[in-house]
Amino acid sequence: MRTNGITRRWLLNSLGVILLILITLILILSYVVRGYVYNGIQTALSSRSDELTNVFADYGRKSPKEFSTAARNYVENFPSKESMELMVFNSNGKIIITSVGFAPDESQPMPDYKLALESTEGYGTWTGSLTSGEKVMAVTRVMRNNEGGFVGAIRYVVSLEEADKQVAIILGSLILAGLLIILFVIVSSYYFMNSIITPIKEIGATAKRIAQGDFKVRIEKSNDDEIGQLCDTINDMADELGAAEKMKNDFISSVSHELRTPLTAIKGWAETMQGGGNDKETLDRGMGIIIRESERLSGIVEELLDFSRMQSGRMTLTMDKIDILAELGEAVYMFSERANMEHKFLLYEEPAMLSPVLGDINRLRQVFVNIIDNALKYTEEGGTINVTATESDGFIRVVISDNGCGIPAEHLPKVKKKFYKANQTIRGSGIGLALADEIMKLHSGSLEIESHENVGTAVTIFIPTLRQLETQPQTDETMNEERNSENNG
Repeated sequence: MRTNGITRRWLLNSLGVILLILITLILILSYVVRGYVYNGIQTALSSRSDELTNVFADYGRKSPKEFSTAARNYVENFPSKESMELMVFNSNGKIIITSVGFAPDESQPMPDYKLALESTEGYGTWTGSLTSGEKVMAVTRVMRNNEGGFVGAIRYVVSLEEADKQVAIILGSLILAGLLIILFVIVSSYYFMNSIITPIKEIGATAKRIAQGDFKVRIEKSNDDEIGQLCDTINDMADELGAAEKMKNDFISSVSHELRTPLTAIKGWAETMQGGGNDKETLDRGMGIIIRESERLSGIVEELLDFSRMQSGRMTLTMDKIDILAELGEAVYMFSERANMEHKFLLYEEPAMLSPVLGDINRLRQVFVNIIDNALKYTEEGGTINVTATESDGFIRVVISDNGCGIPAEHLPKVKKKFYKANQTIRGSGIGLALADEIMKLHSGSLEIESHENVGTAVTIFIPTLRQLETQPQTDETMNEERNSENNG
């Protein structure tokens, strides 16, 4: 048993309390039983002494000598000589007769006799030990004449050894019952504690393996209780950690591939140009590729830096009044040539005018660029990408849709998570959508995705207008209600 284990703490706490309660109950019960037995004996002795009032009722007017004679007759005819001893005192306080027939031992303590002499009722009782060590209970009744003079006394003495034996037997029975209860508690608790400790040990061992990177290990659930729920939670945690680990590895692989491709192109053309003997056309082409791939590398690194800032909560915005229509048009124009080269149609329905918004010009352009770039990547040759912008109820609504491969339903809820890629065959780091979603949240807006596999994808961006922010600050719930009503419309 471990010194700091649950079983030890239970033994010290729960079992210790149970033991203390049982000991207290046994002591109380033994005291009550002893008092009950002793009170019964005292009641019996008192009843016997009360008989004297009737037996000696007519001796109140007679002499002490006549009382002594009558007392002798009472002792000789006493029916309970076997269970108690009687002593008769004369008017001088001397023992003149006993029921045992032996000479009285006047050296024995008799506090009850003294109490009876001092009492107005002529009654005294005492429980104690004789000089021999025998424990007894004694009751003395004093007789007086009509003038109040001391005539004599009769003393009843009962040995308490048998009573103490009975009390000891009852106490032993109580102790035995207490031990049986403790044994039952220990045995039942042993199985109960094992039913808790054994699964906990298995959970601990499994959690340790998960901490070491084994995300495939699972805990077998045996009971549908709190421990069973804990097993389910840890199994779910292992699933999530495994998925996160896979996404991380895929992310590293994707980023490595994203970095390797432009680096390979830059290195190849640099080596070609270093060899000399190249004509101007080749040099211009090589420099163009190097510049383009360097910009691509710079974009990847900047995206990673932005993602790092987002994760650490250090992403800041430079907010200003901007023309969202101009930024959207510039983003579309950036991809026009690429769309033509890839034989895809990039259509932009530019509205006449949109209200200004409060935002970071570079971050909003980054969102548009990421979404349009994704639409081009996931659209086959000959496909169409549509970009529209409208204003309604204080919000700018930008929709970028395509008729590409679409996103499978099981992947759709996760596409905005970090590192997640629904299609591993297409280049990309898997953080573009997560970054765009975070940027929109920082602008009090939102980014929503609707997609159907083999049909296409539509990304809707909501941005509150400057007037909306100034005149009617809204909670996220109000914004969501307005957007949902607009979508349903």
